[in-house]
Amino acid sequence: MRSIVTVSLVSCLAAGALPAAAQAPAAPGAEAPQLVRAAVLRVDKPALPPISRLEVAPEDLGFAGARLAIEDNDTTGRFMGQDFEAVEVTATPETASAELDAILGQDIRFVVLLADEATTLALADQAGDRALIFNAAARGDALRGADCRANLIHTAPSHAMLADGLAQFLMWKRWPRWLLVHGSHPEDIALADAYRRAAAKFGAQIVEERVFEDTGGARRTDSGHVQVQQQLPVFTQRAPDYDIMVTADEHGVFADWMPYHTWDARLVAGSAGLVPRSWHPALEAWGATQFQNRFEKLNVRPIREEDYQAWVALRMVGEAATQTRSADPDTLKQFMLSEDFQVAGFKGQKLTLRDWDHQLRQPILLTTGLVTTSVSPQDQYLHQVTALDTLGIDRPESACKF
Repeated sequence: MRSIVTVSLVSCLAAGALPAAAQAPAAPGAEAPQLVRAAVLRVDKPALPPISRLEVAPEDLGFAGARLAIEDNDTTGRFMGQDFEAVEVTATPETASAELDAILGQDIRFVVLLADEATTLALADQAGDRALIFNAAARGDALRGADCRANLIHTAPSHAMLADGLAQFLMWKRWPRWLLVHGSHPEDIALADAYRRAAAKFGAQIVEERVFEDTGGARRTDSGHVQVQQQLPVFTQRAPDYDIMVTADEHGVFADWMPYHTWDARLVAGSAGLVPRSWHPALEAWGATQFQNRFEKLNVRPIREEDYQAWVALRMVGEAATQTRSADPDTLKQFMLSEDFQVAGFKGQKLTLRDWDHQLRQPILLTTGLVTTSVSPQDQYLHQVTALDTLGIDRPESACKF
């Protein structure tokens, strides 16, 4: 198995050196295996620390999932005469373009990208037809709609998928009256739009909306819980009668404080409380326990959503190589985009790609801190093609035109 090395390719190329994994020769006398190369590019932005120290991002966020995917790909690959490698690259928004050029300059045609929506779009345009980009982080619906790109595959679920997954469960519980509270950042507003759309789609009623303004400053202070205990009940009082509060807080400003601080005795969902996710470290069904154990043995920590989304992106590449018995990037891309492609994701059913926007179909886990409460799509929501297409933007609604 070829190891994954965290590097700046720009600095390596400037020094005239490449990571050892990219230079390792075949053993003397051995037939060289088919080599499938990829890169994982994570673009880190400066940000305030999260509300809870338990949510501080690990240094290997996303990369850890990629490492497990390479191990999984090589488990099959060694019997198929195939070898897989991936290079980890970290960047800032200012250096991301140069790092992508360095990756493409090494003739790497598959790039797993962990970045925000604007950076993802810019780098996809920069790559053009030189690489297939896997969006393993950005959730914006516009990336799957008006701003979609033919060279972009989305393993991260969209805002619409997450909102629909939660909405189906809330309607099954007969909690149709929502108090929607969203943050003031553009990503918060976009997520709130997805909840409005989900409410209309499944018959819920948003009884009122409130905006929680992010005024900046520290999120964790010695007196934080005292201030919250005084302020949030006042912020949430005098609301019309509602069944549940739905929060849209992509920047982690307020939602985690909401449970047990509402004026009325109400549950919280969305960005806190009952949270829709692509993955959760407590999932045990469908072989997930073994998957979790392997991840934790390799990385000595629980898995996060970004890890899962990077893992499934590289597993897609591995599965395509196995099925086609090829290492040719064009062959692998063509197969991944075909109706014959599917990949196992430890979610109870095979994951496939939507041909109209290149979004990976996948169940949405509804989670609390310790358990997976439910999994959407819920059983009573049917679809003429697959129940997974009840989550997110369906073909007739899509604004994507490749």
